Amino acid sequence: MLCGVKRLLNSSAIRCINFQLENTCHRTMSVTVDPMIESEINVNKRPMLDDGNDNEAKIQKTETETVQRIKRKNHAMMLSYLGKDYYGMQRNPGMKTIEEDLVAALLKADLITSEHFENIRAINFQRAARTDKGVSAIRQIVSLKLPENPDKAVINQHLPDVIRVFGIKRVTKGFNSKNQCDARTYRYVIPSFAFAPEDPSLLKLGEEVSEDERIKQVSVVDGKPYTDYRLSPESLNELNSILKLMEGTHNFHNFTSKTKPLDPRARRYIISFNCVETFVSNGLEFAVLEVKGQSFMLHQIRKMVALVIAVARNLVSKEKVNEAFKMDKLEIPIAPSLGLCLCHVHYDNYGKRYGADGLHETLDWKECEEEVEKFQKQYIMRHVVDTEISEQTTLKWVANLPEYSFSSIDEICEDVDEKEETVDYI
Repeated sequence: MLCGVKRLLNSSAIRCINFQLENTCHRTMSVTVDPMIESEINVNKRPMLDDGNDNEAKIQKTETETVQRIKRKNHAMMLSYLGKDYYGMQRNPGMKTIEEDLVAALLKADLITSEHFENIRAINFQRAARTDKGVSAIRQIVSLKLPENPDKAVINQHLPDVIRVFGIKRVTKGFNSKNQCDARTYRYVIPSFAFAPEDPSLLKLGEEVSEDERIKQVSVVDGKPYTDYRLSPESLNELNSILKLMEGTHNFHNFTSKTKPLDPRARRYIISFNCVETFVSNGLEFAVLEVKGQSFMLHQIRKMVALVIAVARNLVSKEKVNEAFKMDKLEIPIAPSLGLCLCHVHYDNYGKRYGADGLHETLDWKECEEEVEKFQKQYIMRHVVDTEISEQTTLKWVANLPEYSFSSIDEICEDVDEKEETVDYI
């Protein structure tokens, strides 16, 4: 009897416990599905990213982090370009420049990120020379950090035909294409008739003559059309003697703008300056002037060429060159940009120190010579010759050369009060 009671109590207790458990589970499930409580819980939850822009931003961030993890090494890149229709080498917001096209091509080739595109300093980008508007380059050098084994062919796929990358080499970690450059060589290609002496009886320096009359005067040299003019051995020797006056260390404040005579930056060292060759194209003879210096200022070479032409044409004496190195500010015009071209960037000291260490190469780019020369003839020289013949660039510039007195600014102000634009042009 007692055992039966115990079994009955145990059965009742078990049923009671099961009932309580069922109620507890039911209350718990009710809490989970209760709309009011669920709403409160959802308020505290982190919302999911439904927005397309947020998803895109998240993807871009992931891609950027992936690219940034790629190991980058310092490289030197050699490129050639035709300066026509470009506002110089250096990037300039809103302007068409060589660097803008180059960096855009690197981005499309997946060699840099969009952040690098906006801030090229992040990849230590540096140009060896900053060419001006319209100025071309046969061998321009830039240094920058790129992934290992970059393919120049892929870069060129995204560049216009007038810009070509011809070589990429690994360089030392601290290499800087501008700071470690020993010297730069430029060439200036110009029709040789520009150096033909003027007939002194036809004009006086500073005297105004109609443009049409002046063009007629300079279109005839020694009784023949200017296109027939050829530099004689004597004329070539005389030209080289004038060019040599520019060699050495001088104060070139008169050959740039906004630089004071006492500014130490005006002192520049010209290693050599001479006429290296002449050639005839389409019946017109051209002279190739080559100037090598440690560095150059804005418009310096073009003003040097302008003064040399003035001396060769007997518009001013040779003494004017030495006078230009003195303190007085002279009025010297700027020769056209058409014929100016960056030819070589020299890294002799770098080559001696690292070129034979087994890890790095010299930066003379001899292995690219054939391709570079082909580009130069096909684009740069053809443009110079065709433009000279079709637009008579040098002929018109030479015709206006006597408008400049090559005198000091004080003398200009006294003698030519009305020609304020000439003074402002300096």
